[in-house]
Amino acid sequence: MICVAISDKNPKKCLSILDKVELAEIRIDLTQFGPKEIKKVFAHPTPTIATCRPDTLGKEKQLELLCIAIESGAKYVDIEIESDEDQKQKLIEIARNKNCRVIVSYHNFRETPGLKQLYQITDECFAAGADVAKIATMVNSEADCARLLSLYSNSKPMVVLGMGEIGKITRIMSPFLGAEFTFAAMDDGEATAPGQITYSKMKEIERYIRNEISK
Repeated sequence: MICVAISDKNPKKCLSILDKVELAEIRIDLTQFGPKEIKKVFAHPTPTIATCRPDTLGKEKQLELLCIAIESGAKYVDIEIESDEDQKQKLIEIARNKNCRVIVSYHNFRETPGLKQLYQITDECFAAGADVAKIATMVNSEADCARLLSLYSNSKPMVVLGMGEIGKITRIMSPFLGAEFTFAAMDDGEATAPGQITYSKMKEIERYIRNEISK
């Protein structure tokens, strides 16, 4: 499954994108949607991931907006592994009550840690209450890609992504290795992470690979 990461500040455009895709991540911190827009967007029938990084909004605002998204129908909520325990547990409790799946995510925008550390981080995500562990790291070599993709040997639900140009292969191969989903950029918008491929291009690549496999 391909998830389109949406950062557009126009709620009408966001709803239009939701009409055309199978899954979407709404970056609440980037869209700058208020409670009214959040309720409308997350009530859309297309499955959505509620994501709101605290860097610009702060923890209290992040908690408030993510709670509104969950209450409005988000299928997933993304919680950073480094979030403080109270914040994490509040969001997990609300998500559980609303049948919203919990993604606990780890991001490293500098490098890809060693394999032992990657497995440790994965275990920490699930120990923190994740239904899905998301690992996203900056890729600086092909060896980084190999380490990341090896995490799919874990039988638990995972989303593993290498950021940057070299890491694009991880985004393409993840769905074929058991990923819960992979991420793509909007066709006519900005990427929300380095190395994202557009949704249309990802669909084209996926179709080609699946056709080749089925021959």
